[in-house]
Amino acid sequence: MAWQQLRLQVRSNQIDPLEQLLLDYGGLSISYLDAKDQPVFQKVPGSTPLWEFVDLVCLFEKETNLDGLLFLLQQHPAIEDKGSLTLNILEDQAWERSWMSDFKAMQFGERLWVCPSWQEPPEPSAINIMLDPGLAFGSGSHATTSMCLQWLEKNTRDDSTVIDYGCGSGILAIAAALLGAPHVIAVDNDPQAITATIENAKRNNIPEGVIETYLPEQLPADRAALLSDIVIANILAEPLMQLAENLSHLVKPKGQIALSGLLADQADELLEHYSSWFEMDEAILSEEWAQLSGIRLN
Repeated sequence: MAWQQLRLQVRSNQIDPLEQLLLDYGGLSISYLDAKDQPVFQKVPGSTPLWEFVDLVCLFEKETNLDGLLFLLQQHPAIEDKGSLTLNILEDQAWERSWMSDFKAMQFGERLWVCPSWQEPPEPSAINIMLDPGLAFGSGSHATTSMCLQWLEKNTRDDSTVIDYGCGSGILAIAAALLGAPHVIAVDNDPQAITATIENAKRNNIPEGVIETYLPEQLPADRAALLSDIVIANILAEPLMQLAENLSHLVKPKGQIALSGLLADQADELLEHYSSWFEMDEAILSEEWAQLSGIRLN
């Protein structure tokens, strides 16, 4: 079955009336996309922040007459860029195969690969993380995840205990375990992330008990028992700022911390803040993103 896809650009504060108009004309689904490549962050848990400019993408049945809707949209004052208004026909296709074809095996460092589970690893003898992109963030393609994987590949030893704080898909926790860490704790405030981490650990044949998963409020009360050689957190700048003291208490003296999920222009403030507990290294930059690392002071 084919579909009509209508796309238009609008300021986020003008979404509601336009969305209702699209639905009134038979819109079946509406998606919000970033129109200007603008990073936005969820500062309040459970909130849904939007970009200043949003592309609304709406699907209609192929037979739906949209002449009246197109006329109204061309006159609508909320659509500043009338050239952004487009209507295309989407032919039916094997969507699952199309989606799967977008994901390829990726190498990080000298010996670590992330491979979609439906593909044969390019180097079977390498350390291969078999991963399906799913509900939780983290497939290795984002610059922050890539930097963290490369950092783990260089710094994880076979006696390292590791905490992955904000584990998402579990990719960093699984990488640490496959790199030899005998005990990894994966923490996330999203139950879907916990589920994804458990399932991905099974997919990678991680022995039971090597990776423990927790929501933050479920962490053992005895924090001394949680002291780790490595704490890695790939989240966002604001929670990294808020969690700094808590994360510092999870790192052994002379242990290491690695932080990412922050923009390059946020690095200096976080470096200064974490210097209260760590001897911090110079920021590593990739695209507009940064990764920080340091060693716990006594």
